[in-house]
Amino acid sequence: MKHLETLRASLKEKNQALDTLQNKDSLTDSDIQEMETLLGDIETLGKQISTMEKAQKVSAANAKPADGSVKQNSVPAAPEAEPENFKSFGEQLRAIAQAGMNKDSVAERDPRLVWQKSAGANEAVPSEGGFLVQTDFATEIIKHAHDEGEVSRRARRIPISENANGIKIPAVDEDSRVDGSRWGGVRTYWANEGETVGDSKPKFREIELRLNKLMGVAYATDELLADTVAMEALFRQAFAEEISFSTEDAFVNGDGSGKPLGFINSGALITVTAESGQGSATLVRQNIYNMWNRMPMRSRRNAVWLINDELEPQLYDLRTAGDIGLLYHAPGQNAATPANDAYGRLFTRPVIPIEQAAAAGSVGDMMLVDMSQYLYTDKGGADWNQSMHVRFLYDEQTFKITYRVDGQPAWKKPLTPANGSNTKSPFVALGAR
Repeated sequence: MKHLETLRASLKEKNQALDTLQNKDSLTDSDIQEMETLLGDIETLGKQISTMEKAQKVSAANAKPADGSVKQNSVPAAPEAEPENFKSFGEQLRAIAQAGMNKDSVAERDPRLVWQKSAGANEAVPSEGGFLVQTDFATEIIKHAHDEGEVSRRARRIPISENANGIKIPAVDEDSRVDGSRWGGVRTYWANEGETVGDSKPKFREIELRLNKLMGVAYATDELLADTVAMEALFRQAFAEEISFSTEDAFVNGDGSGKPLGFINSGALITVTAESGQGSATLVRQNIYNMWNRMPMRSRRNAVWLINDELEPQLYDLRTAGDIGLLYHAPGQNAATPANDAYGRLFTRPVIPIEQAAAAGSVGDMMLVDMSQYLYTDKGGADWNQSMHVRFLYDEQTFKITYRVDGQPAWKKPLTPANGSNTKSPFVALGAR
């Protein structure tokens, strides 16, 4: 016990010396060298204190009788009350930052952080560990990200168990609708009485989603940390928007290496060739007709057009007198596109400009997709870590968010129709021009 008290006193002394140096108007080379020494001593003392505290717990547990009985005249300890949750996300972020400064022992930190346990290997040393953000706060950030995203909110989310880092999904291996290929090999026959028919069976494949790590970093000054309301608003919006952008960019353009496989780079994509003589980065009516023709009938009710907004002015020229919902209608132009609708429409389906679309004239500047045929899984929340060391000389705290997600199209390749040569797919893009 005395040794542990000595270590805690030494840790407090080192932190006080570090505070004194931080409050100096200017730092000399020797001051900086002394600060580096103090930081090393603080981390070492933190590890020693953590080890001693764990050893005390083990010793206390071993001191109990093997049969679990209570010694005579001993008074059972009252069960530790579960701390209340944080009232706001900003309040918890400030508690994380204060704990990361490592000015107090583990036992003296905010009990709500201790209760939620460290996300890292060592809860005594901020550079080696962190704290999990309260579940409802973390989940709300991800929910906000996907609610705001035009692509991800239309994709199909596959739940994953708490302790899993991936999921395998059985799927029908069907890439043709000709006889003998439907459902990968099921076939029916018209037979007369007494005749036999050939056997058939469906064919299956496996879709594997394995969580990839998406990380974001932000810095907070001491002034911002003092204002929990401003910090909460800033961090919620900043990380939600960044997670939304990066996730959606991966769903559209990801190469599948350490990130989701985007439909643009998948084997399921159909690229519709531009018309002969078509000008660079232009749109003509036949482009729209050809793209719509390649969308499977069962996907048309869910399909949306995703475009680079530089193409939007050209869409107005595609509408002529007599068109009834077939070509472009801006909001308010037609009963199918009321004035309060945010989208124009092509073939009655929404036209949505997105930042992740390719540059005008490139493959991916205009896409027709059914995102219900894109599968993704995630942990449904986010992990946060904090460090005072990364931006130490700038008097800033560093916060890191980690979001784990994976996704890919449910289709591995376009589908050959029962009759005809034009393949179909829920992912269609206009070719380069």
